[in-house]
Amino acid sequence: MKIKDFEIETNDLVYIPAEDTFLLAENLEIKESDTVLEIGTGTGTVGLFASKLTNSQITVTDINFDALELARVNFSKNNIENVEFVFGNLFDELENRKFDVILFNTPYLPTEEDDIIDDNLNYAFDGGADGRKIIDPFLYEVKNHLNKGGLLQLIQSSLSDINKTFEILSKEGFMCEVAASEHFFFEDIVLINAYLL
Repeated sequence: MKIKDFEIETNDLVYIPAEDTFLLAENLEIKESDTVLEIGTGTGTVGLFASKLTNSQITVTDINFDALELARVNFSKNNIENVEFVFGNLFDELENRKFDVILFNTPYLPTEEDDIIDDNLNYAFDGGADGRKIIDPFLYEVKNHLNKGGLLQLIQSSLSDINKTFEILSKEGFMCEVAASEHFFFEDIVLINAYLL
């Protein structure tokens, strides 16, 4: 598929770029010298957009090995070399590393046992019963990986309690705002910008 100037390959085991992907990709706030980490890169689409905004190397991670391999293909296909690929869950493989900007299109959907699918694609959307299974551990750790004055850009749904995200981030020393949002039939998808004070 063609997205802006990028050629993006997709497959059935990796989340296909959708409205939430573009809400993040089209509202990135990255300066030329910023170091960038994207958690859960999927096809690499957001990382591709990010790589065009900074002269520094960007780091992309995923817990889905199929996604990381597909992202590698997509960066290569678009001749982008300023990227490091890390296989792992959230910050597991990034101990003691800090970045200027962290990006995460979270798995934010509340899921019942019947909703869970038995392959790696499940990682992309399964937020547990309240949609916060991944969001909460991420929020409590993210400041340890951001430089002072750094920025977190996070996608989530109104179904997974946006107010709780604001409360946690405020307690963790961030100033937050909803930078962009899109309304769908039963939910709002929001982009939260959180600045580490």
